[in-house]
Amino acid sequence: MTRIGQTLRSLNGNKVGMAIKELHRSENDLAAALLNLSDQQKVDHEVFYVARDIARWSQEHVRRLAEAGKDYGIELDPEPEDEASLLARMKQKGSELTGRFHEPTLLLLADLRHIHRMAAGVSLDWEVLAQTAQAMEDTELLGVTKDCHPETLRQMRWANAKVKETSAQVMVTG
Repeated sequence: MTRIGQTLRSLNGNKVGMAIKELHRSENDLAAALLNLSDQQKVDHEVFYVARDIARWSQEHVRRLAEAGKDYGIELDPEPEDEASLLARMKQKGSELTGRFHEPTLLLLADLRHIHRMAAGVSLDWEVLAQTAQAMEDTELLGVTKDCHPETLRQMRWANAKVKETSAQVMVTG
C-alpha cells in the first residue's frame, strides 16, 4: 500500500469500518430472508434449494467482512447468525406480511420482491465499499468486494427472474 493509501486508511478507517459493519448486518439479513423463503416454500423444490444455496453466499460474505473489519478496528462475529435465530426474526416479519397477504402465492411474490430490494441495497453497499477500497488502494478489501459483489448481483437477478416468472400467474389467476 502506498503512503497516500495508508494516510487515507487511517483518516477514513472509522467510516470504512462502519460501512463494513453495516454491510455485515445487511448480508446477515439477506441470508435470513433467503432462508425464511426457503423454509416457507418447501413444496417448491427450486425455490427451496436455490434460496438455501444462495443464502450460503451471504453467510460467506459475513465471514469475509468480519475478517476485513479487523483491519479497520471493527470486531464482527465471523459466524453468520444461526439459522434458528435468523428464521425466528424473519418469521416475525413474515407474520406481519401474512396479515396483509392472505393468499400464499401473494406472500411468495411479496417475499421475492423483498429479497430483490434487499439484494439491491446490499449490491449498492458493495459498490460503495469497492470504490472506497480502490480510492484507498486497499487491495485486500477490493479483493473481497470483487469476490462477493458478483454473488449478490446473482442473488438479485434470481429474485427478479422469480418475480417475473411468478407475478403474472399470481396476479391473473384466481
